[in-house]
Amino acid sequence: MRAMEELIRTGLAELGINAPKEAPQLLARYGQALMEKNQVMNLTAITEPSDVATLHMLDCAALLNCVGLGGKTLIDVGTGAGFPGVPLKILTPALDVTLLDSLNKRVDWLSEVSGELSLTGIQAVQGRAEEMGRNPEFREQFDFATARAVAELRLLCELCLPFVKVGGRFLAMKGVDCGSELEDALPAIQALGGRVERCFDYTIPHTGVAHRVVIVEKTAQTPEQYPRRWAKLQKHPL
Repeated sequence: MRAMEELIRTGLAELGINAPKEAPQLLARYGQALMEKNQVMNLTAITEPSDVATLHMLDCAALLNCVGLGGKTLIDVGTGAGFPGVPLKILTPALDVTLLDSLNKRVDWLSEVSGELSLTGIQAVQGRAEEMGRNPEFREQFDFATARAVAELRLLCELCLPFVKVGGRFLAMKGVDCGSELEDALPAIQALGGRVERCFDYTIPHTGVAHRVVIVEKTAQTPEQYPRRWAKLQKHPL
């Protein structure tokens, strides 16, 4: 775990992120817990400690270089093993985080590991994004939504933008080769009340891996018919 902690510490410095003193150790503990749980539950295909440190923790940390999260609210849609929501919470203690996932066993583990790390201002919620996005307790209640999913951007936007307040932002974590995908998503983004503010490219420290954050600003309320049911959303993307 010490090697993982050192990789995270030096990587954060390379990214220029002024993290809380205890953050590298907490992120390493989180990575260790993830690897242990992964032996009995499918949480990640990334299993080498050095890769967990870089391709998970530092990849998520890079979001702090494109937006300010302190004192804000964030929902991590389809959070899976907690990425990017948990690392962002560890790195920004004043951020209020909701982790949304459809699988109860993942939600239970995320609640458990958040408790082990003594994190407050973070909750894990079980539910499907297309249903929770219609729930008044969640709809247009967040400053930020994040997604690190492999789904196509126009689908992600329909799932995530309904959670975002007008004036807030959806941060979509994608590859740098997502240009045509972004082009295809522009009509959907407009229909959902958003506009592409900019793209933020970065290279993960200690790796040659380049990623992109597509930053979508919420400029108007999402029409009430969105999000649609998953089957319809998939079959007839906006």
